[in-house]
Amino acid sequence: MKKKVVLAGGTGFIGQYLEKQFQEQGYEVLIISRQSNQILWNDHRGIVSALEGAEMVINLAGKSVNCRYTDKNKKEIMESRTETTRLLGNAVLDCENPPPLWINASTATLYRHAEDRPMTEEKGEIGSGFSVEVGQAWEQAFFSFQLPKTRQAALRLAIVLGDEGAMGPYKNMVRFGLGGKQGNGKQMFSWIHVEDVYRIILFLQQHEELSGVFNASAPNPVTNKEFMESVRKVMNRKIGLPAAKWMLSVGAVAIGTETELILKSRWVLPERLERAGFEFKYKMPEPALREILKK
Repeated sequence: MKKKVVLAGGTGFIGQYLEKQFQEQGYEVLIISRQSNQILWNDHRGIVSALEGAEMVINLAGKSVNCRYTDKNKKEIMESRTETTRLLGNAVLDCENPPPLWINASTATLYRHAEDRPMTEEKGEIGSGFSVEVGQAWEQAFFSFQLPKTRQAALRLAIVLGDEGAMGPYKNMVRFGLGGKQGNGKQMFSWIHVEDVYRIILFLQQHEELSGVFNASAPNPVTNKEFMESVRKVMNRKIGLPAAKWMLSVGAVAIGTETELILKSRWVLPERLERAGFEFKYKMPEPALREILKK
């Protein structure tokens, strides 16, 4: 029989990348989503069937946080993470041969705004606010399941860099001459190349002794100012106008997003992964950006 992997919420940028990588490795990839041509979230039997005998399930489900935090959007952001996680957990419980590994997405935004020191899994301080509440509820839903046959790992993802996703807005800002620092530019920018997300998943699959929470972030965070300088350098743009905090606030309203996505200082280190022996392919932003933008 063909090896099988289940991607829950696998229709986004990261999910599509993982689907392609696993298919190239000879896996059958089954996707749970809200799209009618895939396994639907309200199809409990279909989800159980998909999970039976799978090597792992990877849950990426969740409404994008790139929106205004209205009451309606907040509810959808929260429930799209916690409810899908509970649906998956109940399906794993109903399997005769459940996947031995369940990897659930989480968020590095769970840590506080940090300009004074980096946050690790052991010594990181949890922040406050809506985004943090989402991260806490997401992990609580995930780890509330006691699964004797299934190892659980939550990836606290930093900003994932790849062909799509977060890189789109940054490319556009630089392209139109607006690629300077945002705010004071001192806020830390923790990031990870999408290929290293895939490599972390394979690493966790191979190391059966590893479970719990992992910071999925490259080992060399940079300031916002340094990151924008790298994007401009790779895109061969010498000048980029800075954006003051008030300008970002006005712009965020205009394009329907929140300034937190740019102004929060995320200073996160992957202590547990590095201690376990994981080697990042992309340790510095410039080589990562060159690989992404050469396309």
